[in-house]
Amino acid sequence: MTTLIDALGARSGVVCAVGAGGKKSALYQLAREHGGRFALTATVHTTTFPDDLPAVVVVHDDAELREPVLSIGASRSVAYACPSTKPGRYAGASGETIRSLHDAGGFAATFVKADGARMRWIKSPDLGEPVLPPAPDLVVPVVSARAIGEPLSERVAHRVDRVAAITGVAPGEILTPEAVGRLLASDEGALKGTAGARVAPVINMVDNDFQEKMARAAAEAAIAATSRFESVVLCCLRQAGRPVVAVVTR
Repeated sequence: MTTLIDALGARSGVVCAVGAGGKKSALYQLAREHGGRFALTATVHTTTFPDDLPAVVVVHDDAELREPVLSIGASRSVAYACPSTKPGRYAGASGETIRSLHDAGGFAATFVKADGARMRWIKSPDLGEPVLPPAPDLVVPVVSARAIGEPLSERVAHRVDRVAAITGVAPGEILTPEAVGRLLASDEGALKGTAGARVAPVINMVDNDFQEKMARAAAEAAIAATSRFESVVLCCLRQAGRPVVAVVTR
């Protein structure tokens, strides 16, 4: 079975995760699989970095990040962010800083959490979201398979009104695979702000055969509705050794 980094083609460039249902897990998996020099960061609030990541942690105000990040040895990866007053959290760096550090720092890839979802399984962006750096190379929209078959509500969705507007599913109605496919294929949904970037969606939390069936149907609906991507990766990221369940292609 292929690795996540190869399924997404995410070994180089500025790689941004957006959406809901596993952005951080996907980025941490990419960092662990990379094998070269990478940076890991965020443009939005994020949790502190895991201790087992093979990276030096740098935390400074945005205006002060450049010197300490660039001073790290050329053979070492870096996880960087800004301080936050929230316990166990970092604030995001600016997109301009992230783009500049990627270009100047000699990183093969920079992995960026570029959206927030308050631990929900599905979301559609509001005004000002996602918070992408300038000219991202790859955007990875994430959605959880656990949202499929659930009623649309604040329990499963962030920005319920926006999800309803994009999918056509009213609050309280069931999120079908076709509805999730519409969200993944929408220029105002999962594709918002991605013009000029390659897009490679992930459906995460594919934990059993039923969820795989539902996720495949959502992936097929998304691929049929847009020409922006040719495949959707189905994942179970809690299985770090074999996270890729399947790759659904056109």
